[in-house]
Amino acid sequence: MRISRVLTFILPLLCAAAAVPAAEDSLVIADFSAWMAKGIPPGWELKVKSGKAEFEVKRDGGIPALHLKSANSSYSLQGEVKVDVKQYPVLSWKWKATQLPQGGDFRKSKTDDQAAQLFVAFTKTKAIVYIWDSTAPQGLMESTSPVPFMTVKVVVVRSGPAELGKWITETRNVYEDYKKLYGNEPPVVSGLRLQINSQHTGTSAESWFADVAFKKQ
Repeated sequence: MRISRVLTFILPLLCAAAAVPAAEDSLVIADFSAWMAKGIPPGWELKVKSGKAEFEVKRDGGIPALHLKSANSSYSLQGEVKVDVKQYPVLSWKWKATQLPQGGDFRKSKTDDQAAQLFVAFTKTKAIVYIWDSTAPQGLMESTSPVPFMTVKVVVVRSGPAELGKWITETRNVYEDYKKLYGNEPPVVSGLRLQINSQHTGTSAESWFADVAFKKQ
């Protein structure tokens, strides 16, 4: 995922991506049906860290989705969001991995590649990233400090190839995850990022994202 430098370009974005009024039961962060019609919305941008970005927004089995492919590359689509997770604690999304980077394992810098990463930034020094790793154990929660004075908490939501090719709906209580991982009350979420990479292992990866939203419990 190359967690290092992850916050250097998420947080400076100026436009909020949440599109649903606060009175609603959910805040839609990425409506890919709208992206299909109008392109990447204001407040979101493509960031390429290595190699070439290969992505498109299209329907997969009727699901409007973001399709990411990596061939020895690393890139993301990211935007600023403003979400109070005390009011909207549950992050919900759909994803599908169709190819995992061979030998990927976030626990070592030389193998730190994942087919799918959902990165939630709170401040310039604190973040949580939910990943689909190739080999690290599912359910593992581990800290990493890629640059001085910054801590990123990694949560392995899925691991390995057993569920390749299947759309999976995930829900995480980000409010509770933050309290468990950091030991205090979370600040407002300030950025979100969807990423793929395979440059450290020199392999390829492929994944899909859909229906990203924060919800009331």
